[in-house]
Amino acid sequence: MQKSITIIIALFAAIRPIAAQQHEYTVGQPAATVLEADAAIENMSAAQTAISLADTLSVTEIVTAEQQPSAGDARRHRGFSTTNTFVPKGQWIFGGSASYSTHRNNDYKLLMIEGITSDGYTVNVSPMIAISPKDNMALGVRFIYGRTMLDMDNASLKFGEADSGVNISVDYMHQIKQEYTGAIFWRQYIPLGHSNRFAIFTEIQLCFSGGQSAIVAEDGAVDGYQKYRGTYASHYGTSIGLQPGIVAFATNNMAFEISIGVFGIAYDHTKQTHNQVEVGNIKTSTMNFKVNLLSIGFGASFYL
Repeated sequence: MQKSITIIIALFAAIRPIAAQQHEYTVGQPAATVLEADAAIENMSAAQTAISLADTLSVTEIVTAEQQPSAGDARRHRGFSTTNTFVPKGQWIFGGSASYSTHRNNDYKLLMIEGITSDGYTVNVSPMIAISPKDNMALGVRFIYGRTMLDMDNASLKFGEADSGVNISVDYMHQIKQEYTGAIFWRQYIPLGHSNRFAIFTEIQLCFSGGQSAIVAEDGAVDGYQKYRGTYASHYGTSIGLQPGIVAFATNNMAFEISIGVFGIAYDHTKQTHNQVEVGNIKTSTMNFKVNLLSIGFGASFYL
C-alpha cells in the first residue's frame, strides 16, 4: 500500500510541469517545434519520475528491513552468535575428571551422633570424548564410574534423657557401593569478550545409570554366636540435566573446566533383597530447578 501511494504522488508531480509548460507556447510557433519540445519535456519528466520512484522504494525497503530484525540479529544481540571462534568446526575434544577421598573417624561426634568410629573412601572417574560439528559447539559422550566404601565400627544416636530417651546404636556395619553412568551431552560455547582463552558454556546431558550396593551389619547374638543381617540392592535410572560452566585455556591445547548442575529431571528404580529372603522395591521421580552443590565438577580437557 505504501509503495502504491508513493508511485501515484510521483506521477502527479511529473504531470503538473508538463501541463504548465504547454500553456506558455505562442500561437505563431511551428507545430513541429511544439511537438519536439513536448517530447523532450515528456522524456525528461519520465526520467525524473523513475529516479524519484527508485529512491523512494530504496528508502522504503531500508526502513522496512530495520523495523523487522531477523532471528540471527536477535542471537547476535544476546551474544549467542559471535564472530569469535572459540572451538572451530571439526576439532576433537578429549578430557575428563577424577577424584579420590578418604576419611577416618575415631570416637567423633557430629551433632546428635556420638562415638563415630569409621573409615572409608570414595573414588570417581569420568572420561569423555567430543567433536565440534559447528563453530563454538560440541557433541560427545561421557562415562562415569563411582565406588564408595564405608566401614563403621561404632556410632550411636541419642534422643532425650539417658534413662527415658531413645538410643540407637550401630556396633558394626560394612557397605560397598559402585555405580556406572553413560551420558550423551551437547554443549554451546560463548566466548567472553574478544579473547579466545575464556568462555562460558551451557551443557545438556542425557544420562543412563546403573549400580549395586551391599550392606552387612551385626544383628545381635544368639546362643553366644553373633548374628548378621545383609542387604543387597541393585538400581537403574535415567536423567536429563542442565549444567552451565566456564572453561579457561592454560595452554594452546589444554583447558580447565568448572561446571555445576542447576536443573534436572530424574527417574530411579531400586530393588532390595534382605537376607536373601525379603524383597523390596522403591521408585522415585524428581524434578528440581536449583543449584546442586553435589554436582560441582572440576576437570581438564584437550582440544586437538
